[in-house]
Amino acid sequence: MNLFTGYLKKYRLPFLTAVICVTFEAVCDLLGPTLMSHIINNGIEKSSWNAVMFWGGMMLLVTFIGACFAVTRNFLSSYVSQKTGAELRCDLFSKIMSFSEKDTDQIQSGSLITRMTNDTSQLIQFVNGIMRIFLKAPITCIGSIILASMLNFRLSLIIYISVLLVSLLLYFSMHVSYPRFYRLQQAIDEMNIRVQEYLIGIRLVKAFGTYEKETDKFERVNQNLTQKNVSSQIVITFISPILSLIIGIGTIIIIYIGGMLFQVRLADMGDMTAFTIYMAQILSSLIMITNVFTMFVRTKASGARIEEILHAEGDFPRNTQNRIISGEITFDHVTFTYPHGSGIPVLKDLSFQIKQGESIAVIGPTGSGKSTLASLLLRFYDVQQGQIRLGQFDLRDLGVNEIREQVAIVPQKALLFSGTIADNIRWGKKDASQKMMEQTLKEAEAGFVSEMPWQTDSMIGSNGVNLSGGQKQRISLARGLIKKSGILILDDSLSALDAITEAKVLKHLKERQQRQTKIIITQRCGTAMTADRILVLDQGEKAGMGTHEELMRGCSIYQDLYRTQMESSKEA
Repeated sequence: MNLFTGYLKKYRLPFLTAVICVTFEAVCDLLGPTLMSHIINNGIEKSSWNAVMFWGGMMLLVTFIGACFAVTRNFLSSYVSQKTGAELRCDLFSKIMSFSEKDTDQIQSGSLITRMTNDTSQLIQFVNGIMRIFLKAPITCIGSIILASMLNFRLSLIIYISVLLVSLLLYFSMHVSYPRFYRLQQAIDEMNIRVQEYLIGIRLVKAFGTYEKETDKFERVNQNLTQKNVSSQIVITFISPILSLIIGIGTIIIIYIGGMLFQVRLADMGDMTAFTIYMAQILSSLIMITNVFTMFVRTKASGARIEEILHAEGDFPRNTQNRIISGEITFDHVTFTYPHGSGIPVLKDLSFQIKQGESIAVIGPTGSGKSTLASLLLRFYDVQQGQIRLGQFDLRDLGVNEIREQVAIVPQKALLFSGTIADNIRWGKKDASQKMMEQTLKEAEAGFVSEMPWQTDSMIGSNGVNLSGGQKQRISLARGLIKKSGILILDDSLSALDAITEAKVLKHLKERQQRQTKIIITQRCGTAMTADRILVLDQGEKAGMGTHEELMRGCSIYQDLYRTQMESSKEA
């Protein structure tokens, strides 16, 4: 469990103090039966009241000291485990924030939530247990065996046999349980993913009336989780009573043989009593050790899942250099295939150039690779063949921070976060003034904000649930515009706007700084015509590039798109 080493180093002093407290607490518990034997042998059997008072007082003192160590241990174990858990969650969140798109595609968000919550809680319980019962159980068990052997070696042979049998049971339990607990955590993942999908698409479910279908899906996932839970617990269910049976039989044999030894004066009554108590302590310790191994196996499964996140490659490296990068973009024979995809290239031998300050519209049929251009320019992925240059630099030679400071994107899906409108806009520029926000909202044709009760300080729900599609899109547009970067990408981000509002927004974009390169990804020929040039894609390849007039003369794909849209508008 190397995962804990780095965290526990920070809290080595309270951790070691807790370990010392556990050790002394166990020693105090172990002294109890021996002191009891002295009370019986030296006090009760010899009718010595003074001996009973002395050894009884010693027993009370040892019990009080053990209780003090227990209280201290509980406090320290809670402190260290909660601090460790808090840091682990922060590290996991930071790592997830630095995930590359490849990592995000591979591990679903529902699984990430499970690992951040359920798996992390499992590790916190394990750290807490280390300082509470995990060390105490073996110390108590070994100490009981040693002290019992010192009292009567003949009877201790029965204890050795019992412990050996229990050890074999624990080994079998651990070997069988680990894969079952790992599958259990995966089943919890499936449950969270299903619930998350339903909550995200709850309006769609209501609109299509697919309650029964969703309920059936959930029932299957829920049944699978139940089966995995039962499967993971079934080994422990059988191990615990078998363990108790072994120790119980051992205790009966000790009493029987001890009685025989007592008759021939090879054992004292106090020793017999102490032996019975030590056997009970061994039983209790072995049950705790069984629970320890169960928790260890489950924690091992959770730890493996957490380490998968912590050891993920992460995003492409950042760069501390402050280089000047122009807004000129070059795609030079670019071929790209999505990792974990179908294996079919999304872009094929694609070459074109965009001059700084030029506005380019990208249009083409669905699935032609338009949005992939935006992902590659932001370096969410690296190309497999060819080269993308930003200015004179190869994109792979630039740090992601350099690229993303130079590029602003308004995504296809207008994603907003809970908070105020101002909070969402300042994602583009964290120190944006109120005047800058008002000007940007004007450019985005988001005049509705000024009519809201608190204007830019108005609260919006998660993903802007209290706003219409067009309103969300205009706030998302304002967030991208306020960044005032060298390159602006509009990834089909005007689709929810009516023709008049869209025309106004495009007019504002033309009036913006002339040196800003603009890439407008769209499905509408009318929108594309406002750009300086139009790039037409078809099945990942360049079908044509030029002005509207040039494409109408020499690009059949563009001609078909234009005619289809014109005919549709006439029919409407």
